[in-house]
Amino acid sequence: MSAQRPGQPSRAAAALGDRLVPPGRDGRWDQARRAWNLAVDQEPAAVVIPESAEDVVAAVELALERGQRLAAQGTGHAAAPLRAPGPLGDTILLKTERMRRVAIDPDARVARVGAGVVWSEVVAAAAEHGLAALAGSAPSVGVVGYTLGGGISSLGRKHGLACNSVEAVELVTADGRQVRADRDSEPDLFWALRGGGGSFGAVTAMELRLFPVAEAYAGSLWWPIERGDEVWHAWAELTRREPPDDLTTCGRYLRFPPLPEIPEPVRGGSFAVVEVIWLGEPAEADELLAPLRALGPVSDTIVTMPARELGSVHLDPEEPAPNVTDGLTFADLPPEAIDDLVRVAGADSGISLLAVEVRHLGGELGRSRPDSGALASIEAPYLLTAAGITPTPALASEAATQIGSVRSAMEPWLARQMNLNFAETPRDPSTFWTAQAYERLRRIKTATDPGDLMRSNHPVPPA
Repeated sequence: MSAQRPGQPSRAAAALGDRLVPPGRDGRWDQARRAWNLAVDQEPAAVVIPESAEDVVAAVELALERGQRLAAQGTGHAAAPLRAPGPLGDTILLKTERMRRVAIDPDARVARVGAGVVWSEVVAAAAEHGLAALAGSAPSVGVVGYTLGGGISSLGRKHGLACNSVEAVELVTADGRQVRADRDSEPDLFWALRGGGGSFGAVTAMELRLFPVAEAYAGSLWWPIERGDEVWHAWAELTRREPPDDLTTCGRYLRFPPLPEIPEPVRGGSFAVVEVIWLGEPAEADELLAPLRALGPVSDTIVTMPARELGSVHLDPEEPAPNVTDGLTFADLPPEAIDDLVRVAGADSGISLLAVEVRHLGGELGRSRPDSGALASIEAPYLLTAAGITPTPALASEAATQIGSVRSAMEPWLARQMNLNFAETPRDPSTFWTAQAYERLRRIKTATDPGDLMRSNHPVPPA
């Protein structure tokens, strides 16, 4: 092999061509490195925007040539923890946003998705066949990152974690090999990639099981925020009665800023909200929701809707925005815990966070199955997330302080296990999995990436 001439691009860089974006102050660089969370300023060594698995191989080869690391990123919704160990100056950012092919096999009930596909694209394609995927509440979230981290769907109490709906994963490993991992090939990798995070390779495609869900009874009940005490207690009581797995609910405090892009009915308003998704007959849900409706909501938007519209229920932002977010899980949520939540986040708390919400988990999300992956289940029955929109550093600092106050108030009820998808601040990585699963993940990481080339959110270190 002839030596590379001074000034010439390496073989890998030449193969990538203009899909390799070097640092610069032009618009191309700033767009390439941008995360969905605009509060996170990513400054990688370079950005690669692949269009094929072969491009991903070239990106791995480039990182190896340069002695740098590689971090795959679809949308950058959870960009903050990627940067938590330190700046990205030694890391090539692999932005998979152009790998957007979706193919549905309706007979097998399987979706094949490229690494950059977002959930709205899968949901729309599956709905053409009366099928649904275990999508997240935000249609703009990337399928691959969400699924590698577990994937808590609004259909999850009925059908389980999204990571355990995975049928196959195609990826490029740290030594540049293209690998297909499924139950018959690379079984250790297949196990690790189902809920073990992004530490094991750069995913190029996934195949996901779909479910025969064509419609749901869904929407939200709204009250003025001053009614939060009675609303939250009634909602928590509903969850403690172990409702059917068909029912998914979320209690929320929402404070909308007075911005033009916010719809007029809620612009500048503050509310206590209960979000509902039900997969059975509406009359059965009406019986379960009767105690909440007896509290006289000012708005009741619960209707039977096509499954493809479920992504609109949670009202997630449709465009990138700066934010500070973090999550907690609870082992229990007794009445005294609700009292503390109302005190620290309710009408008289003085906080300005956009959202403080608690999702009821349980059901199939909490049941381990023998053929599950690294994340077999979520032990905690409740998941809290708190978020603030932060257009300035001062507002970001204020939101982080307020989220810390919520965490401190709820400390007595925290569960040991946290979920990768909702952890935006550094955590002990062992808390995302059982002790046995974490040790197995470390062994697999050592076997597949002993040099720790692959950088990811909440990484699994080699043993």
